[in-house]
Order: sequence, then structure tokens, then C-alpha cells
Amino acid sequence: MSGIKKESKDKMYEGLQAKMRREARRLNMDFETLKSGGFIKQTQENLFTVRLRCPGGKLSSQQLRKAAELAEKYGQGEVHTSFRQSIEIPYVHYQHFDVIASELKEINWSVASCGPRIRVPTACAGCTWNPNSLMDSQTMCFEVDRRYFGTPTGHHKFKLSFSGCPIDCSRTREMDLGFQGIAEPELLAEMCNGCGLCIPSCEEGALVLVDGLPVRDAGKCIYCGDCIKVCPVDAFLVARKGWLARVGGKHGRHPIYAYEIAQFLQDEEGFLLIEKTLEWYQTNGQGRERIGATILRLGLSTYLDEVVKPLGLEVIEKPEERRKFRARGNFYN
Repeated sequence: MSGIKKESKDKMYEGLQAKMRREARRLNMDFETLKSGGFIKQTQENLFTVRLRCPGGKLSSQQLRKAAELAEKYGQGEVHTSFRQSIEIPYVHYQHFDVIASELKEINWSVASCGPRIRVPTACAGCTWNPNSLMDSQTMCFEVDRRYFGTPTGHHKFKLSFSGCPIDCSRTREMDLGFQGIAEPELLAEMCNGCGLCIPSCEEGALVLVDGLPVRDAGKCIYCGDCIKVCPVDAFLVARKGWLARVGGKHGRHPIYAYEIAQFLQDEEGFLLIEKTLEWYQTNGQGRERIGATILRLGLSTYLDEVVKPLGLEVIEKPEERRKFRARGNFYN
């Protein structure tokens, strides 16, 4: 029965693709090229979804009003929020592409990109207003979008995201390249009153009391900073903070969990890692494979040797060093 259903589904898909090809020939359009520019073909004849550029999911009230206005004028009065924080306007006739682009330009806004290029990056609220955040994910996200948005990869899509803390709301583990905020604690023993509040605050079990003082197990600590926040006498200080970098993740039909590759990167080091990773992917990728597939084919050690180590970053090289950052009981690599 399942074989019959699969055959029926395959035929339906083939029929839909044939219909799209006929429509593309009739309109003299390349739907893939249009998709790369943010105009995504719908199943309905002549209609497209227009994806708007929203780095970090942050929009001004002016942009929200403009999106509503465009949806009412050129769509069917509705918008869709994508999984990656963008706003999309469905049911747009292709004849309205130019006027929509023109109206967006009036408020310094534009259509997003699709296809084999760097996509609009995503981010959590970060330390802009989130008290949990350790790093400024919004500022980093906007700067990455300004520098690299739309850069061709030569192979497939390339997604980036930024999370301010280990809660990882922006799912850096599922990105081609992801950055998560971390902070390493340092204890001032003379300040500690031995209250022990930090012990239960550590969900990783990295702290134990020894002779009235908390002792940290670096092999378990994921640098979440919770012990720093909970200490009532400020005995824990931030020794250093930065980004934990992950590479090679993706979701979808065949998900891959990203590798943790370096820690305590500063913003400028993050930009360098993005640039060198993209160069490596452009050179070593094959066909339409994602960078995660390239790394699986060539080996993580090759990527680390050719990209991360030459940058002088604090490399996470051993599997046991990465293991503490992983989801419990669920490992893709």
C-alpha cells in the first residue's frame, strides 16, 4: 500500500513540475532565477510569494506598515512569517514585481534572496533587551547581513544565525555557520560566602562545593554564565566571553547536527571565519551539496586544518571537547 501511495505522490509531484515548466515557457521566465531574487513561484498561475529582507527578525513600525500596505495593494491582504524570521507576501502577480521593489526602496528596504547564496541571517533578541544574553546577537547579525548578504556560494544556500546564550533560540546547531554567546566564570574565593546557590543553578553539574567553595569542572561547563548571574555577592566574575562557532548544520529531510569548531571568538574573528569558510566551501564544494556534506565528504579535520587553525582561533578539535555542548541522547555526528 505504501508503495502505491509513494508512486501516486511521485506522479503528482512530476505533474506539478511539468505544469510549472509549461507556465515558465509561456511567461518566458526562469523561475529559479526569480526565486534567487526573492520572488518564489506559487502553485497558482501567475502568482508568486515575495520574501522581504528582515535580518534578525527586527522590523521598524514603518516597515510593518509598508508590508501590510503592499499585501493589501498587490496580494490578498495577508502576510506570512517564515521559519527564518522573514516576512513574505503571498499571491502577488508577476506584473507587480517592479512596483513592489520600487516602493520598498523608498523606505530603504528590499526583497530577500534565495538560491545558492548567503541568506538573510537570523538572531535572537540578544543583549539589546534580553537579560539572559551574553553577546550582542542583533548587532552582529545586522553587520553580517550588511557585509555578506546575497554573496554567491557556487553550490547551495548558506544560512547563518546568532544566539546570545546557550539556550540557542536561533538554532545555531542547524545552520551552515552558527554563533552562540558564551561566558567563562572565574571565582573570587575571598568574596564567596559559601551559600551554595550556584550549585543547583548549574544544569550541567559542573559545580560542587569543596571546603565551602564552589569548584568548577571545565569538562562539563558550557559557559552559560548562570553561576555568575545567581551569585548574591558577585563572587563569580566573567573571565572572558565571546562566540562559540558551529559549522555544517542543516535541518530538513536529512538533518545534520553542526560541529562545534572554535570558542571565545570576538566579532572580528567571526567575520574572518565567515569569509574563510565561504572561500573554502566555494573551492571544495561539489554540485549542490551543503557545506555540511562537503565536510562529511572531506573530513572535519581537513576543514579545521585549512580554515580554522590558520586564523589562530581557539579550536575545539577533540570529540570529547564537543560532546558537552551536544543535545543529550541525540547525536547526528
